[in-house]
Amino acid sequence: MTRESRFSRRRFLATAAAGSTAGLAGCSALQGVLGDGTETESTQGVEIPALRSFRGSGALVEGRPAPGGTSIEELPDLSGSLNLYIGGGEGGIYFQFVRMLEDIYPEFTVFASSASSSSLAQTIVDEVAAGAPQADVFWSIDASSLGFVTQNEAYESLPDDVVSPVPSGFRGANNAWVGVAGRARSIPYNTEQLSEDDIPPTVQEIPETDALRDTMGWAPTYGAFKSFVTAMRLLRGSEETRQWLVSLREAGIERYPNEFVVSSQVADGALGAGFANHYYALRVKNSRPNAPLDLAFTRNDAGALVNVAGALRIKGTEQDGLVNDFIRHLLSAEAQEFFTTVSFAYPMIEGVAPPGGLPTVDQLDPPDIDLAALSDLEPTLELMRQAGVLG
Repeated sequence: MTRESRFSRRRFLATAAAGSTAGLAGCSALQGVLGDGTETESTQGVEIPALRSFRGSGALVEGRPAPGGTSIEELPDLSGSLNLYIGGGEGGIYFQFVRMLEDIYPEFTVFASSASSSSLAQTIVDEVAAGAPQADVFWSIDASSLGFVTQNEAYESLPDDVVSPVPSGFRGANNAWVGVAGRARSIPYNTEQLSEDDIPPTVQEIPETDALRDTMGWAPTYGAFKSFVTAMRLLRGSEETRQWLVSLREAGIERYPNEFVVSSQVADGALGAGFANHYYALRVKNSRPNAPLDLAFTRNDAGALVNVAGALRIKGTEQDGLVNDFIRHLLSAEAQEFFTTVSFAYPMIEGVAPPGGLPTVDQLDPPDIDLAALSDLEPTLELMRQAGVLG
């Protein structure tokens, strides 16, 4: 099997991508207009679409300042073909940005293969071990899959100048990978039933908080929740984590299939509060700005975990330079604005405002934990089974 045969050919013109969430209004004209309306002339032989083409829409997007950081205009052209393993999830939002890059650079083509991030990570490790890597770059929706590839030495370190825009806590050791979009654990709560003062400062206190008894929801089979529990296990130990899960179950917490449903139930008043990644509540608020829904954040514990989607260069690629430049584009001002306003992820670079007026990442006070260690999932699943929250 050739490397190219493993991948589906994903080359799109502006007309094919016209239905994307972000929209490609202005792409066909390639107006080259920055957010302040200033006409610009590309120094690289291509012109960049207007900033509005990289933005989503809705109540939480209106009135945002123009993003800071390095513009695509300042980066080298993308030229050639790239084999990409891209983790499924986010409703295909991440690949929408890949489509935009292909439209900007007519000589750039991406051959993409999509599956769950965990299965792609295993595939990468197996292929590299066999001396037959099929892909050049891995774009995972979570750090645990990046960590698995790293631990099995199936990566090549990225240059300092590629990863330097991102804080060190959201990069792999030895520049193994770099985060491109963040998601924070949070507690969505109904503002007609609870106030922020009803939410304790640590998740450990939640089972004993009277205001939250018989009114909370969770999605324990959801991958983000398992990562959160893994973080708690690493920080607090297995037995304390197991007991915390048991205590929440005994406090009447309700189970749901995913965290968007949890957030929607909170907005509807069926729940007082819940556990969810921050962006699910923002997606509800973006379409329902008057919903009685807000977010609380705990501090310096597993409940304050900030996980990331990220990218790494796969060992054995013959496209080192193109991979580096592709990842630079993922960290550009336009890309970070796209991820922030379309998926409501946390930006990874300075100069791009968080979504929905949320605190910045450095104000969230996440725990000091190696995100790559979240790949050690099996002990977490075992203690969750022991606690009676799986199955």
